[in-house]
Amino acid sequence: MKHSFVLLILLTALSLSLHAEEEPADSIRRASRKAATNSAEQTLDEVVVTGTQTYKWKADAPVLTRVISASDIEKTDATDVEELLSQEIPGAEFSYAMNQLKHLNLNGFGGQSILFLVDGERLSGETMDDVDFARITMSNVQRVEIVKESGSALYGSNAAGGIINIITKEQTEPLRIDVDGRIAKHGESRFRGAVGTSKGNVSNTLNVERTAWETYSVHNGDNPAAQVFTTVFGNQKWNLNDKISFTPNENFKITGHAGYYFKEVYRTIDTPERYRDFAASLRATWDFTEKDNLVASYIFDQYDKSDFQRLTGYDIRDYSNVKNTFRTLYNHFRDDGDIFTAGAEYAYDYLLNTHLEGSSRNQLSCSSFAQYDWILSPKWEMLSALRFDYFSEGKNSHVTPKISLRYQPQPELNLRMGYGRGFRAPALKEKYYFFDMEGIWIIKGNPQLKAELSHNFNVSADYKKGNYGITASAYYNKVQNKISTSIPHTLPNEGNQLFLEYINLDSYSVYGSEIMLQGHWENGFGTSLSYAYTHEQLPADKEGNSISSPYIPARKHALVMRFDWEKQTSEKRKLRITLNGRMLSSVKSAEYIDYYDISKGMRQVEYPAYMLWKLSACESFADKFKLTLAVDNLLNYKPEYYYMNTPVTDGANVMIGCAFSLNK
Repeated sequence: MKHSFVLLILLTALSLSLHAEEEPADSIRRASRKAATNSAEQTLDEVVVTGTQTYKWKADAPVLTRVISASDIEKTDATDVEELLSQEIPGAEFSYAMNQLKHLNLNGFGGQSILFLVDGERLSGETMDDVDFARITMSNVQRVEIVKESGSALYGSNAAGGIINIITKEQTEPLRIDVDGRIAKHGESRFRGAVGTSKGNVSNTLNVERTAWETYSVHNGDNPAAQVFTTVFGNQKWNLNDKISFTPNENFKITGHAGYYFKEVYRTIDTPERYRDFAASLRATWDFTEKDNLVASYIFDQYDKSDFQRLTGYDIRDYSNVKNTFRTLYNHFRDDGDIFTAGAEYAYDYLLNTHLEGSSRNQLSCSSFAQYDWILSPKWEMLSALRFDYFSEGKNSHVTPKISLRYQPQPELNLRMGYGRGFRAPALKEKYYFFDMEGIWIIKGNPQLKAELSHNFNVSADYKKGNYGITASAYYNKVQNKISTSIPHTLPNEGNQLFLEYINLDSYSVYGSEIMLQGHWENGFGTSLSYAYTHEQLPADKEGNSISSPYIPARKHALVMRFDWEKQTSEKRKLRITLNGRMLSSVKSAEYIDYYDISKGMRQVEYPAYMLWKLSACESFADKFKLTLAVDNLLNYKPEYYYMNTPVTDGANVMIGCAFSLNK
């Protein structure tokens, strides 16, 4: 650890600079009053859409948006969104839940309050309250946009803690072929292929990816303070995605998408667990006047879980979540730069779960929203939005407002502040679940659950000058009626059986701050440093008793770093060396001494701090071939105990990869 801190001090002593991004392929239509005249000066900036649902230069957006570009993704060599966020976002921590399913804590909010989108569309299904992160592959991603404030006024339920929007690439070349592979320890492998074509007014991109690793054991010390795992279960995953676009004229475009996902986990040899997803969507965009734009879309998404019985050959499905969504969006662009946006959405949600009362449930929801992006003056901008949502289950309805202000006292500086109300409707699982948790206790749904309501306040400042940039932000979230599980207790006529019921908590709050420094030198050196502070006030019940969170709380301090150097070593050869670091502080959590006998009481468990480094070198030849050598966990960190939030590593991991690209 001493050598780690010396290395950190030496690296952070270097000057900071802002990476110059490639000009985005997206056309910025009427999205910014500066886009037409200042595009040459905006090469350090990016285009964002998530915070407003209209394309804007990042510097002109009234909502602070973090962008992870295609160049950033390439430097991390991430396979999926979990691997990417772990290297790029300091406040994001993934930990194990039951059956080694992954849970995300992002600045104090869990998976049910963080909305994941792919090209602006929701994902169906959940694994222990989170989406299946392995579905979101990085093989064809143009950029990832992250908004860390309530997005309920635009996106409805499940966006109270923020939005993560994965935006895929558009095919522009007549022909593009990409093939790459990577191997590592424990039989880990990743093979990806993509074929993109574009001719006339039709373009298409097909992506295929397979990843796998073998089951292996990890070793714990004596007398662990909390639950540990001793085996990392192997699995294999397939991702197939096809995206086709048809543009009959410059004012009309149709985009279709079809996807298939399959994962098999070898937790038991005779009965591997299987996860599948089938998704399809169709979107039409029509610019029917110079100032008016209409988007209509339909999305189908079905996520299934099953157990494959090798002896009988039966594949028994015990979970299925099907979503059908219809959406329309209208934009009006005024000559003075103002933008009016309105939309409506209708969704049908079906859930089959053998642990539900009645086995299956369904719900209809409909919503409408309006937003006005108002250019008050050359220095002031205000965004206001209002959304109405209705859910047939429980006949819940909610009105959600939002307001954001942006002040630009000088071209290099943006000051933002905002308030947003958030809400999360109870999931069907939380209302009707009945699950025996391996003999410890029974998790029981509650049909009387109320929707979570939250209040989000945020302020931020970002300054960019030449090759240097700094962004600082702070936030406070107050949540009422937070949905969680109760203290284990018995019920009448149920003997000594313990139950965990879903309940609404009296209060919950989280506040924090984040600072990001970026820089770039003309000699090819660049760096990025992000620090996050998070203070999570654990919830209490209606009587004020502290309640143990079903998941481990957020760590107060987190730091991620990236140092890279790129050099054109010859006319056709280029070398890039990247060093990524991640530091997380320790965290305490109140847990039961004996889950089978809660009369023994609770104790404070401290989960240790840790630091991980990853060093990679990539040599490219004529922009067609790439060879990559990386060492993950460079300093050979080995946890003494493998707790649920311990990094899944048993020492240094050498990764070797190669890639081939052909463009015509």
